[in-house]
This record gives sequence, structure tokens and C-alpha cells, in this order.
Amino acid sequence: MDKRKIILSALGIVLIIVAIFGAKLIIDSNVKEKPPVTKTVKSVFIDTVRNRTVPIVVPANGNITALHRMELYSEVQGIFRYSSKDFRPGQEYRKGQVLLSIDSEEYRASVQAAKSDLYNNITSLMPDLRLDYPDAFQKWEKYLNNFDISKPVPALPETDTEQEQYFITGRGIISAYYNVKNLEERLSKYSIIAPYDGILTEALVNRGTLIRPGQKLGEYIDPSVYELEVSIAKKFSDVLEIGKKVELANLEGTETYEGTVSRINGKVNPETQSIRVFIRVENPELSEGMYLEAKLDAKDEENAIEIPRELLVERSRVFVVQDSTLNLVDVNPVYFTNNTVVIKGLEDGTRILSANVPGAYSGMLVKVEGQKDLLKKEQS
Repeated sequence: MDKRKIILSALGIVLIIVAIFGAKLIIDSNVKEKPPVTKTVKSVFIDTVRNRTVPIVVPANGNITALHRMELYSEVQGIFRYSSKDFRPGQEYRKGQVLLSIDSEEYRASVQAAKSDLYNNITSLMPDLRLDYPDAFQKWEKYLNNFDISKPVPALPETDTEQEQYFITGRGIISAYYNVKNLEERLSKYSIIAPYDGILTEALVNRGTLIRPGQKLGEYIDPSVYELEVSIAKKFSDVLEIGKKVELANLEGTETYEGTVSRINGKVNPETQSIRVFIRVENPELSEGMYLEAKLDAKDEENAIEIPRELLVERSRVFVVQDSTLNLVDVNPVYFTNNTVVIKGLEDGTRILSANVPGAYSGMLVKVEGQKDLLKKEQS
């Protein structure tokens, strides 16, 4: 029995050793060798840096408004009786034509009565003038002869002496005269006259309408001259000047116009740190409220280039190609637009990426596929 146990034990040990080696062989056979790492070389497009003077063009936009505009309000009450033309939006008027006339017959009668009273008052003092102030009699007689009650009252003759002045004032002539002038001024408000050639852009009343004091009647503009108000960053205020030419374009970019800087506000907006600039533009194709974009030539940046904003990394670095390797270099951005950025700090002849490379990093191997201009306007 002892011998048999020894043999079985030996066989068991042998089987265990064989199992261990077999398992090791199986594990080793399942281990796959790692393939050799192959380096991917991406193809890129580049452009060669050519520093030049880049004009800084500041874009701004807004709606144009008529430089000469008049909101029509009534200062008197009455019925709208007359207009030189049909009082409706779009109606054109010539300078001097009646835009709107309110019935003033009743008030006109009171003005005529006041003129008549003034005439009578002066007439009543003529005998005393002949006796006491014979030197003044002739000029006052001439005044009465030229007095026409249907016309605006003429200015009173000038007094030559203090005594004459006291005499005229004591008879109430001065106060009566200014009372008439006040009534005449009030009467003139019953008619609104076109101060310039223009067009009615808004009409809020019709003929026969009862008009009350303070009521808005419409709006009248001169369609030949417009003004565009834009906001410009304060840092460009020192390079803008009155009379500077400005290129303007419509919303679609199909039409361009030439404007002129007419006014610059001296106050800086504390919230946006910008100033308001007013651009005057004259063109028969323009209309009130039309949207225009202005391109203001702010200044010229020397030894700079303009690149697409997408090529700028971390707002101050760009990729350049050196010995078939990408490298990030620092640059100085001096001006940003919506799509481009003007940068400085690259030497002439530097090869810069002209198109984005997905997953680009410093030290990446690349193959230059060809030359491609950064911007169309950079083409030479």
C-alpha cells in the first residue's frame, strides 16, 4: 500500500506540473504583439507672410433719417379747411406751399378789430402832435398814410426825444401796437407753410377734422439729404474728423453710396465707451428708415497682416510651419472684425497655415500641399 500511494502522489505532482506549463503556453499564445506605431503626416495649405500697411476699417450700421424733418403740431384750435395738395403720406410739396390751414375767420376778425383800434388811437393823437411836437407830426402822418388794415401792421416810427416817447407811451400806443403784433403772430399759426421742398411721410388728420391745440398733425421731411447715426469705439475717435469720406452699403451689399462725416458727438457713452458719429449722405435712391452699413477708415496699421479669425489660437497665437512641423508662435492682435483679425509680430517669409487643420498641435508633422492665400484681398 505504501508503494502505491507513493506512485499516485508522484503522478499527481506530474499532472499538476504539466497543467501549469500547459496553461502558461495557452496564455502566451493569446498575447498579441503590438503593431509598430506609424506616424500620420497631414497635408496642409500655407501662405507666406508679407507684412504691409493694413487699413483698419471700422464697420458700423444703422437706419438713416432725414436731416431736415418737421413734426407738425397744432398750436390753435379749429377745423382743417385747406391744403395746397391732398394731405396724405407720400404727397410732395414745394417750398412756400400750404401744408395745412385751419379755419381762422373768427380769429382774423378780432385781429382786424385790434388793428382798427390802433389806427384810431394814433389818429386821435395827431392834433396834439401837430401842436406839441410838430417835428414828429410828419413821420406819424406818413405812418398813418401807409397803414393798411389788410396787411401786417408796420413797425412804429422811432421817437426822437424822451418827451415824445412819454407822450406816445402815455396814450397807450406802444401797448396797443404789441397787442396787435401778438394777435398777428397767433393768426399765423392757423396755417403751416412748407419751409422747404419735401414730402409728407405721415398724415394724421383729414380735411374737415376738428383740430385741437397740441394735437400732432403729421410729419414732413426733406428727402434729398439724410443722416446716419453710428456708434464708434472711443479708441478710434482721434482719427475721425469732420468732412472725412465714408463708404456706405445697403443691407444686401448690392448698392454703395458715399457719405461724409458731418458731426462727432463729444460725449462718450459710459456703458459702451463709444461715441456717436453722424454721417451725411445725399442720394435720390435713398429713403427714410433705410438700413445702411458704414465702413469708416479709422487708421493704417503698418507691418501687419490680416488673417481669418479661425486661424487665431487662444486669441494671441497662430500655427506656422517650420521644417515640416507645426509650431505655435505668439502674435499681437491689433484689431478684430467679425471674420478677420489684424496681427503683428510675424516676420516676412514666415510660412503660416492658411486653413484650419483638425486636431492640430505644436510639433505635429505635416506635409505642405500647396500655397493658398489667407484672404482674397491679400492676393497680389
